[in-house]
Order: sequence, then structure tokens, then C-alpha cells
Amino acid sequence: MKTKPTQYAARSLNSAGINADFIVARSSEPLDPPRKRKLAIFCGIPHDHIISGPNVDSIYEIPLHFQREKFAEKIFEKFNIRPRKNNLRAWSAFVRRIKRTTKPIRIGIIGKYFLTGKFTLPDAYHSVIEAVKHAGWAYGRKVAMDWLNSEEYEKDRAKLRTLDQYDGVLVPGGFGSRGIEGKILAIEYARKKGIPYFGLCYGMQLATIEYARHVAGLKDAHTVEVNPKTPHPIITANPEQIQNMYKRKFGGTMRLGAYPCVLAKGSLAAKAYGTRKITERHRHRYELNNAYRGRLEKAGLKISGNYPPKNLAEIIEIPGHPFFVGVQFHPEFKSRPLRPHPLFKAFMGAAVKRQTRAAR
Repeated sequence: MKTKPTQYAARSLNSAGINADFIVARSSEPLDPPRKRKLAIFCGIPHDHIISGPNVDSIYEIPLHFQREKFAEKIFEKFNIRPRKNNLRAWSAFVRRIKRTTKPIRIGIIGKYFLTGKFTLPDAYHSVIEAVKHAGWAYGRKVAMDWLNSEEYEKDRAKLRTLDQYDGVLVPGGFGSRGIEGKILAIEYARKKGIPYFGLCYGMQLATIEYARHVAGLKDAHTVEVNPKTPHPIITANPEQIQNMYKRKFGGTMRLGAYPCVLAKGSLAAKAYGTRKITERHRHRYELNNAYRGRLEKAGLKISGNYPPKNLAEIIEIPGHPFFVGVQFHPEFKSRPLRPHPLFKAFMGAAVKRQTRAAR
């Protein structure tokens, strides 16, 4: 373990007039006392301000490691900040639960942004991944996620049968036409086979299109984002967004931020949340076309969440299905390690039931 690179970095900062108060030394192993002393001497920083930052099995262990180094207390003292009570008992229990959790559960995430050449880039859906993990740990399951490229289903429909091996299937948000028909095929398969399905934003829109095409009898139903000339524009832009696009006002003009939503009494969503009034974060431009709401609901699709001021559909679900839910918002943004999002928990609960049935 060499200290020279850190010494050089500190010297470079000093030459620019920046003097560090602390050094957090990242390394594969914890820093030992001799290295800490050396860095303190050659970087002009108090010995106890050299903080070790070794590799850990989970990012959620990092706060506990810094607590052992008394990093927070040292920062408070250095900057004359009144110390706060530091109680990480719940966090410690959470980390222990992660370490004890070994039983796997398989979740397939169907997208398009993570595949590039020979490499898989799941960070495109990082908040979704962590939200799924939070829900898995709450059920004592270690989530094994597979990144499924929807374009493969377009090339070979026989590959849809591989979805049978998953305890749940999720389609996250996205834009554009690439891989869209493959996603719709996968959604149809999950619906017919009773595989728990969770659609986020675009995943909700595509689930609605799939239902319109194959259950409501609306052949060639589509989203105007992909096919502006579709005979059945199930997903369209509201007048405000149409004006934005016409004027080419794309910067920050999507439906962004938190909006209230009222849940239908007795719906799966209401049971998951434990209340009928919620607030969720949005990032989209297209909505379910209200002109088709009646026909879709008559065909059995339940619109269980609504934004009252503009009568916008926020949540869809299929009654009688083990779990088939699509949301126009992004619930992953509100999931927390100690407070998994209610819908992710409900999705995971359905996946656990499927796994348990399969094991019998």
C-alpha cells in the first residue's frame, strides 16, 4: 500500500491554495497506523483526520465504517458545529439483515439502455435496482437481477419462454421506439402466464397498449410518441405538452416533480399504500388518452390511481392477476433502505408467493 499518490494529490491541492481538513483514503484494505502517520506528516493533516475508506461488501456498510472512525464527530468538532445524537441501531440491523440474506429471488428487468456492445450497463436504472433490493431485503430475499434485452424477443418469440424462470418481471422507464415491440410481447406473456409484472412510466404506457391491442380489441393501438398516425392513440400528449413540442420547448417542460394521486377504494394500490391519498414524483411527457378510458375499463383494466385536477390516469392494474401494476410516476425515487416503497414491496411480495408455489 503506497502513500505517494495521496501525498502528491495533497501537494497539488496545496499549490492551488487548497488545504484539506481531512483525507478519506480509499483502498482495498483498511489503512494501518504506519500509513496514517505517514500521510499525516507529509500532507500536513492531523493524524486523526486521516480517515480510512476501505472496500466493503455493500455501500450500505459505509456509514457504519465511518462511525467506527468517528468521522462525523471529528467534522462537527473541526467546524464548530453542535454535535447531533448519532443512533445507527436501525441502520446496523438493516446491514446485518443484508449480510444474513442469502435466499435468492429472480427478477427480470426488461430494458434497452443497459446493453452496449459486449457490456452491460445497469447503472442506467440504478434507482430502480436499489428499490428492488430494498424490497427484497424486507422479505429476506437476495435479489438476483437479469438484464433482458427486449429486442431479442422481437427477433425470436420463442425466447419469451425464458420469462417463466423469473419470480417477477419489471419494465422501467424509457423513451423511443427501439425494442418497444419486444417489451409489449414480454408484457403480454407475463399477463397471460400470471408472472408478477411491474411497469414504471413507459412500462405502464406499454402495458396499457398491450391490453388495448390484445384484450380490448383495439388493433394497432399505440403511443403517438412512436406512431403519430396510429388509429388508436392509447398514449398521447395532453394539450399543454402538445404546445411545448410544437414550439420545440423541450428543456424542463415535461411533467416533472411531485403530484398528488387519489387511489381507488379496495384497489391493490390502495392496499399497498395503506391510504387513498399519495404523492409521487413524475418525469414524462405522454399520458393515457382519456378518450379510451371507458373502453379499457369495460374490457377489465382497472385505473386505480388518478390525478384529480386534470383527471389523468396514474396507476393501472388487472384485478385477479397475481400482480399486474403499471404506474405513470417513478416510485423508485422515493424508496429508502429502511422504508422500501409500498408498491415495490407489494411487487416483491407477489414474487415471493410465486417462488414459494413453484418450490412446492
